[in-house]
Amino acid sequence: MNALTEKVRAPKGVIAGRALSVLALLICAMDVAIKLTMPRMVAEASAPLGWAADTTTNYTLAALLGGSALLYAIPRTAVLGAVLLTGYLGGAVATHVRVGSPLFSHMLFGVYLGIFVWAASICAIRESARCCR
Repeated sequence: MNALTEKVRAPKGVIAGRALSVLALLICAMDVAIKLTMPRMVAEASAPLGWAADTTTNYTLAALLGGSALLYAIPRTAVLGAVLLTGYLGGAVATHVRVGSPLFSHMLFGVYLGIFVWAASICAIRESARCCR
């Protein structure tokens, strides 16, 4: 095989980082879509958490999450997006801690998602540093 026909393989860290990024972005996109469509179950679940069940609140939360996720999806602003997503997820965790939600399914879900976001960011940063050597 010559250099033109040889396949180039991405390092495993890059593949893992991209997979984690896609997973985190899909979860964020699903949450934004749910907040924008605001089915009855969202309105019913908002009240026990202390959030108003009106469209303004849900649209504001969707805009915050969507904007942060969009910044995270763009490589040049991914670190800023990761920081903003971390703040958003921290607020979600604080809300669930305040109302006494179940630990592993509700309280820690934001922590799990934050770990995905930062693990993917670390993989991307490592690959960028490797390319610049």
